Amino acid sequence: MRDDEAPRGKVESPQDLGVLPAGEVGEPDAAPQSDLSPLTETPRRRGRERARHLWEQGRGAVVSRRDVLLVIAVGGVLGSLCRWGLGLALPRPPTGFPWATFTVNVSGCFLIGILMVFVLEVWPPSRYVRPFLGVGFLGGYTTFSAYMLDTRELLAVEQRVTAGLYLFGSLVAGLIGVWVATAGTRSIVQAVRLRALRRHGGDAE
Repeated sequence: MRDDEAPRGKVESPQDLGVLPAGEVGEPDAAPQSDLSPLTETPRRRGRERARHLWEQGRGAVVSRRDVLLVIAVGGVLGSLCRWGLGLALPRPPTGFPWATFTVNVSGCFLIGILMVFVLEVWPPSRYVRPFLGVGFLGGYTTFSAYMLDTRELLAVEQRVTAGLYLFGSLVAGLIGVWVATAGTRSIVQAVRLRALRRHGGDAE
Protein backbone atom coordinates (compact mmCIF):
# COMPACT_ATOMS: atom_id res chain seq x y z
CA MET A 1 0.00 0.00 0.00
CA ARG A 2 1.33 3.35 -0.98
CA ASP A 3 1.84 6.15 1.53
CA ASP A 4 -0.55 8.47 -0.26
CA GLU A 5 -3.46 6.03 0.00
CA ALA A 6 -5.89 6.42 2.95
CA PRO A 7 -6.54 3.31 5.01
CA ARG A 8 -9.78 1.53 4.22
CA GLY A 9 -12.58 0.82 6.72
CA LYS A 10 -12.96 4.23 8.44
CA VAL A 11 -14.00 7.40 6.72
CA GLU A 12 -13.19 10.57 8.64
CA SER A 13 -16.07 13.01 9.03
CA PRO A 14 -15.70 16.80 8.61
CA GLN A 15 -16.09 17.15 12.38
CA ASP A 16 -13.16 14.80 12.96
CA LEU A 17 -11.07 16.90 10.63
CA GLY A 18 -12.11 20.13 12.38
CA VAL A 19 -14.13 21.35 9.42
CA LEU A 20 -17.80 22.27 9.71
CA PRO A 21 -20.24 21.22 7.03
CA ALA A 22 -21.39 23.89 4.60
CA GLY A 23 -24.08 26.16 6.08
CA GLU A 24 -23.24 25.54 9.75
CA VAL A 25 -21.79 28.25 11.94
CA GLY A 26 -19.66 27.33 14.91
CA GLU A 27 -20.26 28.73 18.38
CA PRO A 28 -17.81 31.47 19.41
CA ASP A 29 -15.24 30.54 22.00
CA ALA A 30 -16.17 31.52 25.54
CA ALA A 31 -14.41 34.65 26.76
CA PRO A 32 -11.60 33.88 29.20
CA GLN A 33 -12.51 34.43 32.80
CA SER A 34 -10.77 37.46 34.25
CA ASP A 35 -10.01 38.07 37.87
CA LEU A 36 -10.07 41.81 37.33
CA SER A 37 -12.92 44.11 38.26
CA PRO A 38 -14.40 45.89 35.21
CA LEU A 39 -14.41 49.19 37.09
CA THR A 40 -11.21 49.26 39.06
CA GLU A 41 -9.09 46.77 37.14
CA THR A 42 -7.74 45.49 40.43
CA PRO A 43 -7.94 41.93 41.76
CA ARG A 44 -11.26 41.23 43.42
CA ARG A 45 -11.07 40.54 47.08
CA ARG A 46 -13.92 38.70 48.67
CA GLY A 47 -14.78 37.85 52.22
CA ARG A 48 -11.87 37.69 54.59
CA GLU A 49 -9.35 38.82 52.02
CA ARG A 50 -11.26 42.04 51.35
CA ALA A 51 -11.84 42.67 55.05
CA ARG A 52 -8.14 42.19 55.71
CA HIS A 53 -7.28 44.55 52.88
CA LEU A 54 -9.58 47.26 54.28
CA TRP A 55 -8.21 46.71 57.77
CA GLU A 56 -4.63 47.14 56.55
CA GLN A 57 -5.57 50.32 54.69
CA GLY A 58 -7.36 51.78 57.73
CA ARG A 59 -4.56 50.90 60.10
CA GLY A 60 -1.99 52.40 57.77
CA ALA A 61 -3.96 55.64 57.52
CA VAL A 62 -4.30 55.87 61.30
CA VAL A 63 -0.62 55.15 61.94
CA SER A 64 0.59 57.62 59.35
CA ARG A 65 -1.71 60.38 60.68
CA ARG A 66 -1.66 59.71 64.40
CA ASP A 67 -0.37 63.21 65.11
CA VAL A 68 -3.30 64.74 63.21
CA LEU A 69 -5.75 62.49 65.06
CA LEU A 70 -4.31 63.66 68.36
CA VAL A 71 -4.76 67.29 67.33
CA ILE A 72 -8.36 66.61 66.30
CA ALA A 73 -9.07 64.88 69.61
CA VAL A 74 -7.71 67.82 71.63
CA GLY A 75 -9.73 70.30 69.59
CA GLY A 76 -12.86 68.18 69.94
CA VAL A 77 -12.51 68.06 73.72
CA LEU A 78 -12.16 71.84 73.95
CA GLY A 79 -15.09 72.49 71.62
CA SER A 80 -17.33 70.04 73.48
CA LEU A 81 -16.48 71.69 76.79
CA CYS A 82 -17.40 75.09 75.38
CA ARG A 83 -20.75 73.75 74.16
CA TRP A 84 -21.40 72.12 77.53
CA GLY A 85 -20.66 75.39 79.34
CA LEU A 86 -22.97 77.33 77.06
CA GLY A 87 -25.69 74.75 77.69
CA LEU A 88 -25.34 75.38 81.43
CA ALA A 89 -25.49 79.13 80.90
CA LEU A 90 -28.64 78.92 78.73
CA PRO A 91 -30.83 76.19 80.22
CA ARG A 92 -34.01 75.33 78.34
CA PRO A 93 -37.40 74.58 79.85
CA PRO A 94 -39.28 71.65 78.26
CA THR A 95 -41.51 73.91 76.16
CA GLY A 96 -39.03 76.73 75.59
CA PHE A 97 -36.85 77.65 72.64
CA PRO A 98 -33.48 75.78 72.62
CA TRP A 99 -31.31 78.88 72.69
CA ALA A 100 -28.13 77.03 73.71
CA THR A 101 -28.12 74.66 70.72
CA PHE A 102 -29.27 77.43 68.40
CA THR A 103 -26.44 79.66 69.58
CA VAL A 104 -23.67 77.09 69.25
CA ASN A 105 -24.77 76.00 65.76
CA VAL A 106 -25.20 79.50 64.35
CA SER A 107 -22.01 80.83 65.95
CA GLY A 108 -20.19 77.72 64.74
CA CYS A 109 -21.28 78.49 61.18
CA PHE A 110 -20.06 82.05 61.61
CA LEU A 111 -16.71 80.94 63.01
CA ILE A 112 -16.05 78.37 60.30
CA GLY A 113 -16.73 81.03 57.67
CA ILE A 114 -13.98 83.19 59.21
CA LEU A 115 -11.66 80.22 59.63
CA MET A 116 -11.86 78.99 56.05
CA VAL A 117 -10.97 82.40 54.64
CA PHE A 118 -7.81 82.46 56.74
CA VAL A 119 -6.95 78.81 56.07
CA LEU A 120 -7.44 79.00 52.30
CA GLU A 121 -6.52 82.60 51.49
CA VAL A 122 -4.35 84.10 54.22
CA TRP A 123 -2.32 81.63 56.24
CA PRO A 124 0.37 79.40 54.75
CA PRO A 125 -0.44 75.68 54.47
CA SER A 126 -0.44 73.94 57.84
CA ARG A 127 -0.84 70.31 58.82
CA TYR A 128 -2.63 71.03 62.08
CA VAL A 129 -4.60 74.29 61.90
CA ARG A 130 -7.61 73.04 59.95
CA PRO A 131 -7.84 69.66 61.75
CA PHE A 132 -7.57 71.34 65.16
CA LEU A 133 -9.90 74.29 64.64
CA GLY A 134 -12.24 73.11 61.87
CA VAL A 135 -12.63 69.37 62.44
CA GLY A 136 -11.80 69.21 66.13
CA PHE A 137 -12.91 72.37 67.93
CA LEU A 138 -15.83 73.43 65.73
CA GLY A 139 -16.82 69.79 65.19
CA GLY A 140 -17.15 69.32 68.93
CA TYR A 141 -18.62 72.78 69.49
CA THR A 142 -21.55 72.43 67.07
CA THR A 143 -24.12 69.64 67.24
CA PHE A 144 -26.58 68.32 64.70
CA SER A 145 -27.86 65.50 66.89
CA ALA A 146 -28.96 67.82 69.70
CA TYR A 147 -30.57 70.05 67.09
CA MET A 148 -32.71 67.14 65.89
CA LEU A 149 -33.42 65.94 69.44
CA ASP A 150 -34.61 69.38 70.52
CA THR A 151 -36.95 69.51 67.51
CA ARG A 152 -38.38 66.09 68.35
CA GLU A 153 -38.93 67.03 72.00
CA LEU A 154 -40.76 70.23 71.02
CA LEU A 155 -43.03 68.26 68.71
CA ALA A 156 -43.64 65.71 71.47
CA VAL A 157 -45.05 68.43 73.76
CA GLU A 158 -47.22 69.88 70.97
CA GLN A 159 -45.02 72.97 70.45
CA ARG A 160 -45.27 72.84 66.68
CA VAL A 161 -44.74 76.55 66.04
CA THR A 162 -41.65 76.69 68.22
CA ALA A 163 -40.34 73.49 66.64
CA GLY A 164 -40.84 74.91 63.14
CA LEU A 165 -39.16 78.20 64.01
CA TYR A 166 -36.26 76.34 65.59
CA LEU A 167 -35.90 73.79 62.78
CA PHE A 168 -35.96 76.19 59.84
CA GLY A 169 -34.64 79.21 61.71
CA SER A 170 -31.43 77.37 62.55
CA LEU A 171 -30.86 76.51 58.88
CA VAL A 172 -31.49 80.06 57.67
CA ALA A 173 -29.46 81.68 60.42
CA GLY A 174 -26.60 79.23 59.88
CA LEU A 175 -26.47 79.94 56.14
CA ILE A 176 -26.60 83.67 56.74
CA GLY A 177 -23.92 83.39 59.41
CA VAL A 178 -21.42 81.53 57.22
CA TRP A 179 -22.10 83.83 54.26
CA VAL A 180 -21.71 87.04 56.28
CA ALA A 181 -18.58 85.74 57.99
CA THR A 182 -16.95 84.66 54.74
CA ALA A 183 -17.78 87.85 52.84
CA GLY A 184 -16.94 90.13 55.76
CA THR A 185 -13.63 88.43 56.55
CA ARG A 186 -12.59 88.45 52.91
CA SER A 187 -13.40 92.16 52.63
CA ILE A 188 -11.40 92.97 55.76
CA VAL A 189 -8.42 90.92 54.57
CA GLN A 190 -8.45 92.64 51.19
CA ALA A 191 -8.67 96.07 52.82
CA VAL A 192 -5.73 95.31 55.10
CA ARG A 193 -3.65 94.06 52.18
CA LEU A 194 -4.50 97.14 50.11
CA ARG A 195 -3.55 99.42 52.99
CA ALA A 196 -0.26 97.57 53.43
CA LEU A 197 0.50 97.94 49.71
CA ARG A 198 -0.19 101.66 49.82
CA ARG A 199 1.97 102.07 52.89
CA HIS A 200 4.75 100.10 51.25
CA GLY A 201 4.46 102.23 48.12
CA GLY A 202 4.67 105.45 50.18
CA ASP A 203 7.73 104.25 52.02
CA ALA A 204 9.41 103.37 48.74
CA GLU A 205 8.90 106.91 47.42
